[in-house]
Amino acid sequence: MLIGVPKEIKNHEYRVGLTPGSVKELSAYGHTVLVESRAGAGIRMNDEDYRNAGAEIVADPAQIYARAELIVKVKEPQHREFAMLRDGQVLFTYLHLAPDPVLARQLMKAGVIGIAYETVTGPNNTLPLLAPMSEVAGRLSIQAGAHCLEKANGGAGVLLGGVPGVEKANVLIIGGGVVGENAAAMALGMEADVTILDRSLPRLRQLDAEFQGKVRCIYSTRDTIEKYALDADLVVGAVLIPGGTTPKLLTRDIVRRMRPGSVVVDVAIDQGGCFETSHPTTHQEPTYVVDEVVHFCVANMPGAVPRTSTFALNNATLPFTLALANRGYRQAMLRDPDLRNGLNVYKGRITHQAVAEALGAEYQAPADALAA
Repeated sequence: MLIGVPKEIKNHEYRVGLTPGSVKELSAYGHTVLVESRAGAGIRMNDEDYRNAGAEIVADPAQIYARAELIVKVKEPQHREFAMLRDGQVLFTYLHLAPDPVLARQLMKAGVIGIAYETVTGPNNTLPLLAPMSEVAGRLSIQAGAHCLEKANGGAGVLLGGVPGVEKANVLIIGGGVVGENAAAMALGMEADVTILDRSLPRLRQLDAEFQGKVRCIYSTRDTIEKYALDADLVVGAVLIPGGTTPKLLTRDIVRRMRPGSVVVDVAIDQGGCFETSHPTTHQEPTYVVDEVVHFCVANMPGAVPRTSTFALNNATLPFTLALANRGYRQAMLRDPDLRNGLNVYKGRITHQAVAEALGAEYQAPADALAA
């Protein structure tokens, strides 16, 4: 199969779809990999590294889209890439279509087979291709939040762990999944006072045992969200509805009543965000202020640490990329229901139920679409 890896062009996005090691694996199976020149510069991998792994280096991204049967990316196609997509081309990347009807329409119009990393499933309803970036984003959320709390950055001038004789900062994490767990670990490591809210009692028990009672694990309701948010210096939004739009759990009214100089970090912004006052930002301009509360809502947080993120992502995506290349997309997805769950768009139709519901679009089951 002819596989293409274009350079990412989203604002301050330095990750790359395939590492040289992944290219070498694909080349060993007889596949041809086209890599755009300098696509790996952000992870300290140059064109020669990719050539040595067996890739063909291409200067013009339009050539990659024109030639490749399978496009492997990190982020969703940007506006100037829309016209380069081809009918029947397989696109394997993060898509986050629920809050982005424009992108969904463009992919449908192009007739691509869009497989979204974030909805590929694993054992026990896990999300194996989302998990590594959720780990990164969860850890970064505390790092970013701590930075935003500094007075020069608009925050209240609070150190997360305090010092002897001075109280710690209060950190509230809404959502106890992979993001929330990693955020809690980082916040606890920085000696903050940490609370996690979640609606799953088994998950709360699991987190309580993991953190040995050092983190407050509280059942999430409107009342507890309000109570702990109003006492928080830093709130991390870590809620996920796989494929769907994230519910708005922190209301505008609560934000208005939060402490001046407090910080909210919305890790769920890729799926629409879980705060009413959230809107996507970029690494170039990561924050804005609403009612004296600093908002950090960068839509590609792991792009800040692209080397770590790219290698972590490739560890998870490579087996699925190999399956798509070795078997062809149709057979690969018909044989593997977990990969099939990643199919969001198929030749003009929406094939993920949560995405269809969010967009108000007609839904076609992925198995039916592939069979047809």
